[in-house]
Amino acid sequence: MNAPTESPLQQRIRRQRAMLHNMLVDPMHRAANRVAQVWDDRTALDTELQDSMRKVPYVAYLYALETSGVQISANASEDGLMPEDLGRDRSTRPYFQQIDPELDMTLSEAYISLRANRPSVTALQKVWQDGEHIGWLGADFDLRKLPITKDMYSDPSRWRQIKGDPAIRGQVFQQTRIPSRLDRHINQILPVVEELITDNGIFHLKLHFSSSRATVWTLDDPYRYQVIEFEDLVDPDICLAFPHRDYPADAVVPKESIKPIFETFRQLRFADETIYLRAGSINIFNGIVGLNFSCDGSHYIPFDQFLAKDSEFWEGM
Repeated sequence: MNAPTESPLQQRIRRQRAMLHNMLVDPMHRAANRVAQVWDDRTALDTELQDSMRKVPYVAYLYALETSGVQISANASEDGLMPEDLGRDRSTRPYFQQIDPELDMTLSEAYISLRANRPSVTALQKVWQDGEHIGWLGADFDLRKLPITKDMYSDPSRWRQIKGDPAIRGQVFQQTRIPSRLDRHINQILPVVEELITDNGIFHLKLHFSSSRATVWTLDDPYRYQVIEFEDLVDPDICLAFPHRDYPADAVVPKESIKPIFETFRQLRFADETIYLRAGSINIFNGIVGLNFSCDGSHYIPFDQFLAKDSEFWEGM
């Protein structure tokens, strides 16, 4: 049986984890050797853990555990020693459950920390004394403070289908499309939304056919979306509310493709009275067309495949 294929996002996460693991292997090994020398002296153990805070990069807390997972030290932190966790049983925590017995150091998957309630990871390093495994050196890391490689994650340019609510899918053949106000005025509205994208600086637009509105993101204010209701969508004067902007030279979607995209939305809206388009979106920078249908299924497809009608998406229509 073949292993599941990793998504591009999962591949990036794996690379990040490998980078963090490699960065921690040596300092954690050295710190474990130092604490092994004072393992049976509680005061000296706490002191050594606190000194090691400077030598393990990006660490939030350092502590010592018995092989069973019971803590035998204070927590060392940037603010000094924190004795309240002495005697704590960590054996049920996610990072302890994920220990690989074949490895000297295990870097956990991310989990939500109990103290800060934030995503964290923990490294557990075996502590050896005279060839015997006597315990663990634990190191907690706040994800926000860890270095991340410079390559940014970008959404892959491929068609993806995401299934929605099964309760909706189960009732889909008992429903029929009810014409919306947008449907009845679509010949007036499509030229307006086309103009907003090609000449008024809107780079992401989602047209909600069933609720007769649009949500838009503009070049001038990209961090906030705006809702345009039917009364404004149907009025060409809406274009006066947005400043003129040249079509971005770095847009993935050519300016001349905007009209055919909206015309294809029209086709999907009216092609079938049971399975019909509820909402469609286009982002001119990543080139992805988003589609949400009456069966609550969602599709994300590169605009050129969408217009060429030669992808798996169209084969299933």
